[in-house]
Parts: sequence; C-alpha cells; structure tokens
Amino acid sequence: MRIGELADKAGVSVRALRYYEEQGLLASVRSASGQRHYQEQAVERVLLIQQFYAAGLSSKAIQKLLPCILTGHITPQLMTFLATERDRITGQIDSLVQTRDRLDSMIDYTKGAKRCERPVSRTAG
Repeated sequence: MRIGELADKAGVSVRALRYYEEQGLLASVRSASGQRHYQEQAVERVLLIQQFYAAGLSSKAIQKLLPCILTGHITPQLMTFLATERDRITGQIDSLVQTRDRLDSMIDYTKGAKRCERPVSRTAG
C-alpha cells in the first residue's frame, strides 16, 4: 500500500509516517518512481507506535522495543527498561486520577453553592 493509504488506515498523517521512517520505526520499499510502499502489517505497527507515543515513550525508546516485540526476544536490560517505563506510566495514571478526584470534589462542592456573577463595572463616560 502507498503512504496515503497507510495514513488513512492507521489514522495518522503522511508527515507522521515520514517521521517514523526517519526515526527507524517504520520501513518502506521504494518503487522505481520513488513512491513509498508498505506491507499490510504496517498498519498494526503504526498503531503500536502511536500507543507508545501516547504513553510518553520517546522515539529512541520505541526503537529499542519494536525489534523485541517482533522477535519475542527480551534481554534483562530491556526488562529493566520496560519495568521503569511501566512505573513511570503508573505514576502518570495515579497523578491523573488524583486530578480527576479533585475536580470531582470541586464539582460536588459547587453543585450546592449559590452561583455568583462577576459584578459589572460601570465607568463614567
């Protein structure tokens, strides 16, 4: 499939796909005219890359992970890295839950409170 088709199927921009290639996260085969062509599995790979980015992983970290995911071979160093990243993500989740809980408390508090309007300032004209 060509780059535009992959972008549509994966729900990303063509620019993002070019960036993934620059970072060594995605590979294509070039036609004689220079067009990029991808295998069908590229859609799953792009979705996985998107998940890793959404979790806050850097392109270098993703680059470390992808070969291991494809081969199933995980080194002790990679296990340590994965555990560290998991702990970092868990910390982010905990922080988000605390923020959500604070917002819920504020919403509950303000439900019974009288709404106040900002006073209109009147200036002499």
